[in-house]
Amino acid sequence: MSSVPERSEIDAEYKWDLESIYATDDEWEAAYESVEERLDELSAYEGRATEDGETLLEVLELREELFRQVETIASYARMRKHENTADQQYQALSSRASTLASEANSAGSYFEPEVQTLDRDELDEMIATTDGLETYDHYLHDVLRQAEHTRSAEVENVLAELGEVTGASGEIYNMLMNSDVEFPTVEDPDGEAVEITTNNLTTLLKDPDREFRRTVYEGFFDTIEDVHNTIGTAYKNSVKADVRLARIRNYDTAREAAMDGPNIPVEVYDNLVDTVHDNLDKLHRHAELKRESLGVDDLRMWDLYMPMTETETPDVEYEEAREHVVEALGALGDDYQRRVEEGLDSRWVDVYETQNKRSGAYSGGTYDTQPFILLNWQDDISSMFTLAHELGHSLHSQLTSENQPYVYGDYEIFVAEVASTVNESLLTHHLLDAVDDPTFRRHVLNEYLERFRSTLYRQTMFAEFEHRTHELVEDGEALTPGKADEIYGDLKAEFYEPAVVDDRIAREWARIPHFYRAYYVYQYSTGISAAVALAEDIREEGEPAAERYREFLQSGSTEYPLDLLRTAGVDMSSPEPIQRALDAYDDHLDEMESLL
Repeated sequence: MSSVPERSEIDAEYKWDLESIYATDDEWEAAYESVEERLDELSAYEGRATEDGETLLEVLELREELFRQVETIASYARMRKHENTADQQYQALSSRASTLASEANSAGSYFEPEVQTLDRDELDEMIATTDGLETYDHYLHDVLRQAEHTRSAEVENVLAELGEVTGASGEIYNMLMNSDVEFPTVEDPDGEAVEITTNNLTTLLKDPDREFRRTVYEGFFDTIEDVHNTIGTAYKNSVKADVRLARIRNYDTAREAAMDGPNIPVEVYDNLVDTVHDNLDKLHRHAELKRESLGVDDLRMWDLYMPMTETETPDVEYEEAREHVVEALGALGDDYQRRVEEGLDSRWVDVYETQNKRSGAYSGGTYDTQPFILLNWQDDISSMFTLAHELGHSLHSQLTSENQPYVYGDYEIFVAEVASTVNESLLTHHLLDAVDDPTFRRHVLNEYLERFRSTLYRQTMFAEFEHRTHELVEDGEALTPGKADEIYGDLKAEFYEPAVVDDRIAREWARIPHFYRAYYVYQYSTGISAAVALAEDIREEGEPAAERYREFLQSGSTEYPLDLLRTAGVDMSSPEPIQRALDAYDDHLDEMESLL
């Protein structure tokens, strides 16, 4: 019987090293108590944070000291919970860490409203006459920029205290999907029982046996139907929270609120959607090529993940994938490649799927820790690309934290997905150049096309879905599970016009955890668009382009995302990079068509 192993069955070298943060849970407790006891120090500055430059600097430094510790406390607890989402001990630690974060935010909630009582000349004078305050110049001016959308200290305090509650929908959804929902066990073509999980669904939908794929597809989405109303209620309340918080902060829409933080104009969002819609013919061509390669009369929803090759995807074990990824990333320079190797040897990565482990993949950690990567390895090419993707995030974090002070030691999601997707693009080109086996090459090319489809097209479709659902609530209409199905089903039919869109796929929105982080997914699409341009420059120019790119990775949040990308050589305020990426996708479709 094919089953998911217990965590205790996995060797330590394939588990992330959370002991490097806190050797024991007792150390975590001591850190927690230390921060909790010091929050009053931060609260004591309320009402006088901007009385002079020295006081302003004191508050900034104290906030940083406490918030850095809170982030590490929360990160440790969250990753421990993700090892086994059913473990109530770490559920409790994570919940306490969330409470502590809310308390810390509440203790410092007066700060930005007080800074916003200054005018620009007063702030500039403080910065010019106070040693050390110049470090915070960009940050403080950004606080002033958002003055119109910051409420009084009292209201900001209330909002900070409610942060844990307003984000509860996503936590409920993740607990439901990762711990409580039991997906069916099905018999595979070899007669073995296979447990369907949120992690292995895509892998199972790549099985050559079409009837088995249909069984998996129907079993998964019929189970989703069993909790349809619960998920619908969680999502509805998540959207309502987005809309109401936006209105509280004097934004017309939740989209404006989400995009104003990183200072991204809403036109960037509209450019993406419009450009993708103008190029749906390329996605339709991909779907038709897939139908022909499979030799079927109709392309069904359980066929979408099938590779356009005549064989099953080659097995790629983790150690082999490591070698390919390290070699591919040599294009970014010796230092970058060395960092990747050292990270993989230092237990950054939690590799294998285990019982009740959080689904998906991500790169985590904080300014004061090493990076950490959660995977759910499936011994396939897709997992290799995911490793490269998450390493992009991890190296971005490491280079930023080493080169920037804490205030700029993070980066916006808008640029984060550039770093991850550049790695995917470089891996694709490396594998196509280095591997002679024609079957493997076809699978690599297929993986590139599938990841492009699922990143640029699919995430744009997701972005449209969440925008329409938010608009619905903003217009005072009811967002029911059935209405969400209707919106999603219509989009799926438009994007996948050559395929047969059935009623079950209309529920696909209910399996997407990213929807609980409003207006997040569009950045995957803009990210891959920018990454295509940057990766091509690196391949064509070599070290000069790689150096510009590394400087971009080291910049953190010292500038706004669009400005950082312009410095790296990409203008995302224009549709041009999106069109360039779509044209590259079309070229690869030409190549695949010739191979087929």
